[in-house]
Amino acid sequence: MTRTDRVFQLVGSCNNYPWGKQGEKSLAVQLHKKTDPSFEIKNDEFYSELWFGDYPDFPARVLETGELLQDVLQKHKDELLGKKVIEDLGGQLPFLPKILSIAKALPLQIHPNKELAAKLHKEDPENFTDPNHKPEIAVALSKFEVFAGWKPLEEVQLLFKRLGVLRQFVPAGIEDWSELTLREVTRSLLQADEKTVKSVEEALAKASKEELGKQTYILDLLPRLQDQYGATDNGSLVALLCMNFLVLDAGDAIYIPADGIHAYLSGDIVECMARSNNVLNAGFCPPADRNNIDIFADTLTFKPSTRSKDSVILPSQDQGKVKIYKPPMSEFDMLRLSLFQGEGEDIEAHRGPGVMIITHGNGTMLADGKTFRLEEGSIFFVAPGVKVRIDSPGGLEAHMAVVA
Repeated sequence: MTRTDRVFQLVGSCNNYPWGKQGEKSLAVQLHKKTDPSFEIKNDEFYSELWFGDYPDFPARVLETGELLQDVLQKHKDELLGKKVIEDLGGQLPFLPKILSIAKALPLQIHPNKELAAKLHKEDPENFTDPNHKPEIAVALSKFEVFAGWKPLEEVQLLFKRLGVLRQFVPAGIEDWSELTLREVTRSLLQADEKTVKSVEEALAKASKEELGKQTYILDLLPRLQDQYGATDNGSLVALLCMNFLVLDAGDAIYIPADGIHAYLSGDIVECMARSNNVLNAGFCPPADRNNIDIFADTLTFKPSTRSKDSVILPSQDQGKVKIYKPPMSEFDMLRLSLFQGEGEDIEAHRGPGVMIITHGNGTMLADGKTFRLEEGSIFFVAPGVKVRIDSPGGLEAHMAVVA
């Protein structure tokens, strides 16, 4: 590439967390191999994520030269990042896009707010590698199951009232629950010893449909989680008893704010977040991998955007053949372009950079006076101020994170 290239192709980095899908079942590694044919897929390995931002843990590179995307952006900040990113968003790519292929539950987790992230980064930079917050969105590419946010308080309270085995986790003297009650119940569930967790799960498995009310799905999910993480993982109790369980279809999206509790369970998604890799884990992982439970519980947010199934959903706005997801944060919007056979669409120029991945199909892209071939798995960087025209003879789906 040259100094004047404002649109260029990238190759991402694939990783191997044990919750990922195995071998060629993983969409993340399938898309990666189409851009990097030399990559060898091993059917006995798990492929969890394809990263294609400039974060150093699993960085993207320029396909043509092998240069790190971060190095190229820092050399040509004015042209490739633009005024808004330089002045308002830290002078580096402010978002981190990924493809996730999920076979079993990710750790029960939150991403700390800026104040806590800065504190943790200062105290433990090896495990908290930046001082930034990490609100995020997930757009489903297939059926997507997820625990996210909190059930309405009255539903949780009723469940703990009906099931006597759960009353041990409720602070004494509490009649009407508040957010503080839910925080302390979550803390108690996460601090319970393995013997207690096992006994509670045994009782939960025997609960009647009358006791569970409209939460009978717990009876189906409990054995799945036990099969994945055993019958003594505290995460199962918090997820099943206190959190929303959602099943999304392709194109549906959720928003997770900083400090928002969540655990993805299954499916393929496009995920994008503020530029950070900070996380606090409290379940669905070995005890040695869990962070301090008091810090986790004290940090939990109960914002309205986390307090019901509907509030977790991130709606989209239609603009021609593009769906726009606008999370309540300044770092990025997400665009989803869907073209049928023989269709085309313009994507208008934005004030900041964009990174696009073709998640299905093929076509061509006219941008900055050049024509680019688009194949499934292709990843492109698009500089601020560049208008894009995409056409597809046989149909195409693309997702693009962009600073609006």
